[in-house]
Amino acid sequence: MISSFEGALKRHQETFERVQSLGPEVVALAEAVVECLRGGGKVLWMGNGGSAADAQHLAAELMVRYKAERGPLGSIALTTDSSLMTAHSNDYEFETLFSRQIEGLAKPGDLVIGISTSGNSGNIIKAVEQAQAMGIKSATLLGRDGGKLAGMADISVTVPSDETARIQEAHIFIGHWLCEQIDSDLA
Repeated sequence: MISSFEGALKRHQETFERVQSLGPEVVALAEAVVECLRGGGKVLWMGNGGSAADAQHLAAELMVRYKAERGPLGSIALTTDSSLMTAHSNDYEFETLFSRQIEGLAKPGDLVIGISTSGNSGNIIKAVEQAQAMGIKSATLLGRDGGKLAGMADISVTVPSDETARIQEAHIFIGHWLCEQIDSDLA
């Protein structure tokens, strides 16, 4: 077991060495989030599976607090309303789950952030397209080569790894750094 643990740790460390090169994209994302929140907008997060959990986690960090004592910052995960998710998926299709919510909830000045380890999540693709159609800024946290979402959003941060767990670890690290920076800029 120790060799398995050490192997996983080594792959984590190798991924994070590559994450270091993403500084410009991550800073651009932080600037977009801060600009959105300073302007009175809200951040709308979305993802599937583990990325849905990350979306919820990061939305909560902004609404409640990360470290700094501050007021709530407008942030919502589009993955938390089970009645809406099941009704929409039953009555329409799962691929339009997030785009429908963006159509109903998002306004100019908001920021839509999609999280997809593969970059090929159909419901994230449609959501980014909806945001663009409404003139709303979008960003993505991706993995692998960025998949179909590569370059679609205004800002894309693509973790250069083919291993889902390592991509998710990098995404939550980036998300926590965003929260730290937001606290610094807005507290």
